[in-house]
Amino acid sequence: MNKLSLHHIQQKLSCSTYAPLSHTEMRQACVMVPIVMKDDQLHLLLTKRTEIVEHHKGQISFPGGMVDEDDESSNATALREVAEEIGIPSSAITILGRLDDIHIPSGFVVTPIVGYIDSLSALKTSPDEVAEVILIPLEKFFDLSLRRTEMRELKGVERQVYLYDVWKEPVWGATAFIIKQFVDIIGVEQ
Repeated sequence: MNKLSLHHIQQKLSCSTYAPLSHTEMRQACVMVPIVMKDDQLHLLLTKRTEIVEHHKGQISFPGGMVDEDDESSNATALREVAEEIGIPSSAITILGRLDDIHIPSGFVVTPIVGYIDSLSALKTSPDEVAEVILIPLEKFFDLSLRRTEMRELKGVERQVYLYDVWKEPVWGATAFIIKQFVDIIGVEQ
């Protein structure tokens, strides 16, 4: 596969049509899908959640959380959450686009916002929310040998979930679903 470029990602996202979901009965949340340049290669930034957070304890996720009343937009929510969870100010993030809303079994409609971070300075993680920050080369998520599916029972319903074997434990669930959506939109650069 050719090396992925930021230009290619921006172009593909700009041609993608956003599909919102109704969330009148659901709690609304937003996550940032942060793309980071490190060692001249694009990476996805993920976090491992602590065991004391209210939802999704110990899971690998994107920085994000529930929409606050004073958040002006989905972008504002995602940027606020990145600042709160890992200490990256909104001024250091360029919004590239958004992915389709997803419904997750824990009762949320999640809006994924894709952002670019040119370089990481010292991170200031929230000890209550983030156990670890994980950087994974973006190209790994395009390697089909590292992606699989499993059937899992969630909230009494048997569901197919995606898993990516790109770290010491799999990236799965809503995070993997969002990554698959992103990978499908971006495709392989020609």
